[in-house]
Amino acid sequence: MHSRRHFATILLGSLAASSAPLWAHEAHGGPDEQQITHAMKRQFDKPEAPLSVAPVVVVGDAAVAGWTQQGRGGRALLRKEKAGWSIHVCAGKGLTQTDVLEMSGLPKAQAADMARLVAKAEGALTAQQRALFDSFEGVLKVGGEGAASHGHGQHAAPAAPAHKH
Repeated sequence: MHSRRHFATILLGSLAASSAPLWAHEAHGGPDEQQITHAMKRQFDKPEAPLSVAPVVVVGDAAVAGWTQQGRGGRALLRKEKAGWSIHVCAGKGLTQTDVLEMSGLPKAQAADMARLVAKAEGALTAQQRALFDSFEGVLKVGGEGAASHGHGQHAAPAAPAHKH
């Protein structure tokens, strides 16, 4: 639970602190995987807490990206919208499972393809890397296009953790 709260605090605080959407800095185009990686790094990478994003699996207008930061990890489900890629859900092992991907809004066939391709991409990783992605507890719905501008209280969380390790 601690890692979920920590990332949620960083994630939601960063969304609130930034007036620009997650994808706003990606003007150069290029493969979706590169756009997703660069957008997530621009949003969450910090000198004291570098963000690693890999693997990134894209199926149509959806993607699952594994991430690690300061010894924590998880997966993000992103959707490509009018303005670009945005994070909809953060989770752990759930984003490797067809039923969870379906509950997160993907059609059944797309969810099945995504689960299969994520498993294939993560098959090249070490067991320790996969365990780090799986360590994110629960499912955190982040929202989609314009979610940071809705004014919900949860978006006012601090951008950095209040404690040190």
